[in-house]
Amino acid sequence: MNKKLVDAINTQINYEIESAHVYLAMQSYISTLGLDGFENWFGIQFEEELAHARKFIKYMNDRGARVEIRGFEDPRNDFSSLLEALEVSLAHEKGVTSRINDILSIAHELKDYASISFLQWYVDEQVEEEDNFNNLIDKVKLVKDAGLYMLDKELLTRVFVPIVY
Repeated sequence: MNKKLVDAINTQINYEIESAHVYLAMQSYISTLGLDGFENWFGIQFEEELAHARKFIKYMNDRGARVEIRGFEDPRNDFSSLLEALEVSLAHEKGVTSRINDILSIAHELKDYASISFLQWYVDEQVEEEDNFNNLIDKVKLVKDAGLYMLDKELLTRVFVPIVY
């Protein structure tokens, strides 16, 4: 694999791990609100981000590229409300989408068709991630405090579905 693409994917691997920690911190904040469903939902976000990193790692290993795990900034641990945590999450996911698009641009530039094919899964995943957060934000705004209990119970039913690599 081309070094430019390897470097970009390594950066993304580390960002996926950082993203997991962002969601773990949010889950910990939400646990103080007594919203078990939202706590569950963010716990699954944590698991998904780690799975995304592992999927990238497997791809790099399959292509004979060297994976480099690095450190990252401390995640934010306090929010003014559940709604703020969700809005920060959506902004974070939009940043991830931009990063994936940048990596895909590099793959196109290099005519690395295997990477283009591989990265399409992440493009599709990011559409789903942003849609999920947009929907949750809309619902939280719609139900206000009275309906938050019901929405919280709905989110408690979410389960982590492992990614097949």
